[in-house]
Amino acid sequence: MNVLVLNCGSSSLRFQLVDPAQDEALARGLVERIGAQDAVVTYRSRGKAGVRGTAAVPDHDAAIRRALADLVHPDHGAVSDLAAIGAVGHRVVHGGDAFRDSAQITEYVVEGIRSCSRFAPLHNPHNLRGIQVALELLPGVPQVAVFDTSFHQTMPPEAYTYALPQDVAAKLGIRRYGFHGTSHRFVAGVAAERLGRPLRHLLLITCHLGNGSSIAAIRNGESVETSMGFTPLEGLVMGTRCGDLDPSVVLHLIESGGMTPAAVGAMLNERSGLLGLSGVSNDMREVLAEAELGSAAARLAVEVYCHRARKYIGAYAAVLGGVDAVVFTGGIGENSAPVRERICRDLGLLGIRLSPQRNSAHEPSVGEGPTSVLIVHTDEELAIARETRRVLAAGAGG
Repeated sequence: MNVLVLNCGSSSLRFQLVDPAQDEALARGLVERIGAQDAVVTYRSRGKAGVRGTAAVPDHDAAIRRALADLVHPDHGAVSDLAAIGAVGHRVVHGGDAFRDSAQITEYVVEGIRSCSRFAPLHNPHNLRGIQVALELLPGVPQVAVFDTSFHQTMPPEAYTYALPQDVAAKLGIRRYGFHGTSHRFVAGVAAERLGRPLRHLLLITCHLGNGSSIAAIRNGESVETSMGFTPLEGLVMGTRCGDLDPSVVLHLIESGGMTPAAVGAMLNERSGLLGLSGVSNDMREVLAEAELGSAAARLAVEVYCHRARKYIGAYAAVLGGVDAVVFTGGIGENSAPVRERICRDLGLLGIRLSPQRNSAHEPSVGEGPTSVLIVHTDEELAIARETRRVLAAGAGG
């Protein structure tokens, strides 16, 4: 059964056609700058020349129509007919408390996703629009929502509860939810395979480091702590997000800085992190390059980023009571040897030591101490396809 995976962002659509039985992507594509007359469209089918160009893509409806047209295109398509799509899997950022697992799309699920939009106003409405368009264009094809938050629903109350008046927190749904769950679940499974041990017997710390970054503590296959919280703003330093911050800073910016709540929110989410610290870029590659050229601000940005991640790894080792492996994934985690080296520096007390040679070569295993250090390429689309197949198989089995 081929699964079409749709990941709708605010101005982008990432998609793959996956054969989950073979763990194989038949085609993949990306539509960027949705809403523009010169949206960038990239597409490639297995074994065929890729396609890249610009086109007018006014909305997500047009983006998904374009994706479906590319999939069945006579020259570069992956399948001859849309009937080859047996199911659709959707990435949905926020499932709140309502969804502890992935779920087949029904009216109840649609309303639940809509309700959770109050927690993720920049994400859920676009995820929901992708679901609605796919239901219209592929009638009768079963569809599944895979939630970023569901993997972290196994966190115990002491991990997800904020120290606020509980009547207020309960009324407004304020708690730690966690994100990047699909990636953390996927790389934990790959790590277990690499180590040759059952996931249910492992203590793992998974580090998803990219423009958005988070760390998770995984005990016996279940998330017990994660760095992102009520929103994806909490936790690590990220490309443009500040991560952990004294809440009084927000009050100070409003009361003494004369900023509106909306302006503060925009600054913390869009102009902070690596960008705010370095004054150069939200791209770690560019920040590292500027640091090498002597920029003190860029050098500080890298050190703050790595210090924050190192601190979380130490804390999560304490939460787990030990650690069998630290796993790096995401664009920075997979590709930046200098960042991995800085993060793992001084973690010898946890048995974490990097091999400089293997780390520089980005080998799958880069540790040389008793605690394994692994690099795992995350594949959220494949994970969503697997989840879609699992959910539908469970439903068919009653």
